[in-house]
Amino acid sequence: MLGPALKPGEKAPDFKAVDDSLKDVNLAGTGGGVRIFSVVPSLDTPVCDAQTKRFNEEAGKLPDVKIYTISMDLPFAQKRWCGAYGVDHVKMVSDHRAGSFGEAYGTLIKDLRIMSRAIFVVDKNNVIRHVEYVKEVADHPDYEAALAAARAAASGAASA
Repeated sequence: MLGPALKPGEKAPDFKAVDDSLKDVNLAGTGGGVRIFSVVPSLDTPVCDAQTKRFNEEAGKLPDVKIYTISMDLPFAQKRWCGAYGVDHVKMVSDHRAGSFGEAYGTLIKDLRIMSRAIFVVDKNNVIRHVEYVKEVADHPDYEAALAAARAAASGAASA
């Protein structure tokens, strides 16, 4: 894998990717609140499909948290997939152009040109609050740990 293994407490690195309208997306463009970056190898696999649907469901219960799914899938494929499954709360980001997110966050599998499964929770100050690099690509992440970290960051952000 290319890139560093990030840890909680570190500043979230910047990146350059595109959304499903081919507009540039970087860290600042994801907003100033609490964000979950859900990284998947490809939406067209069962675990990635389930992971993205789960976070879409949770997004409706977390109004103070923005959730992004990041993959190497083309923006057109991401948009098609979201339309087919009614995924409308999670924002899609494609890292297909340069692998910038994958390199910055240590998820890019260079030889396969996909990203490994990972979850990052970033607070309003762009500090990483939670990191999980899922060891086996076929395994699910610890959804509850990520959601708890996001809730904690959002409640801290609300009272700050």
